[in-house]
Amino acid sequence: MSRIAICGTGFIGTGLALALEQHPRLTVSQVFTRRSLDQVAHPLPAALTNDRDALLSDCDLLVECSGDVLLATEMVVSAHARGIPVVTMNSEFHVTVGSAFVETGYLTEAEGDQPGSLAALNEKVTAMGFKPVVFGNIKGFLNPTPNPDDMAFWAEKQGISLPQVTAFTDGTKIQIEQALVANGLGGTLLCPGMQGPTSADLEAAARQLAAEAEAIGDVPVSDYVLNAGGPAGVFIVARHDDAQQRFLKYLKLGEGPYYFLLQPFHLCHLEMVGTIEAVLDGRAPLLTNGRSPTVGVCAIAKTDLGPGDRIERALGSFQFRGEAMAFEAHREYAPIGLMQDCQVVGTIQAGQRVRWDQVELPDSLALRCFRNLLEES
Repeated sequence: MSRIAICGTGFIGTGLALALEQHPRLTVSQVFTRRSLDQVAHPLPAALTNDRDALLSDCDLLVECSGDVLLATEMVVSAHARGIPVVTMNSEFHVTVGSAFVETGYLTEAEGDQPGSLAALNEKVTAMGFKPVVFGNIKGFLNPTPNPDDMAFWAEKQGISLPQVTAFTDGTKIQIEQALVANGLGGTLLCPGMQGPTSADLEAAARQLAAEAEAIGDVPVSDYVLNAGGPAGVFIVARHDDAQQRFLKYLKLGEGPYYFLLQPFHLCHLEMVGTIEAVLDGRAPLLTNGRSPTVGVCAIAKTDLGPGDRIERALGSFQFRGEAMAFEAHREYAPIGLMQDCQVVGTIQAGQRVRWDQVELPDSLALRCFRNLLEES
């Protein structure tokens, strides 16, 4: 049995622990949490630990799914120092500092969340000879400034944390996900924040994104469609050789030249198990942020803020939302993933991107890694 350590006791970490307990070849060694052990409701209470060294001392692979950039950075450094491969479901970590660890040890985002699902779909369609034009995500609802009462209702209803449901609703999560996709799959953005067209016709909107992508160059774009009631999946719009047109038409993909290839689901921790097995079998990483990222995610204020205001955690907050942009712009604008346990030192107006000189970030391993990446770019 291969021993799997898990960092995270939220929706993903808990679901994964349950899935691994039913697996014939994988078992949970320990599960890390920063909370008091008696305060954590978990299906494997005996596996819980607050000891990072103990977590990594008796495992064959680490799964990092905490959603916390600072913690994930420390965990990956410790795992790589011990030669332990790391599988993540943490796009926030990858987009912020993941590039610093592409060459320090084994690291991959898992299939199951949208970025990993797009990477897996990309492998499949390119193996069939398709040339991707759009790497697409699908969003059912978007409200850049949701109110706390609504978010508390949906967090309880859906059984996920308040920051998670807020980041889903205000668009931060999809901005981060598609930034990772762009960096990891060699894509770009049509514009800061992406186009994200709203349409009841998912396929038509996806094809329009493809036309816009080709109008700006021959690099595929990372984007999304706002499609209420649509599938909770991902898609790729791609071209193929003209000689295949009649065959693809017969196979119900239409006239071309843009072919819409849809995966109508993503099953998070359940699909992650396949990635874990692939890593243990020696497969190459599915998806990383790349050693030299071209896309980053800044913070945009949702409300006016002033000197002395505290930021507990910008991700999933009612103070900020994330927006994808060129990585080079981080020379001026701070990444939302690093804005944690910090303080506002300048006046920030609602709708404004947050500059480095407007916030005071505490020293952290993640901050030092990010500054090194910025210097290298």
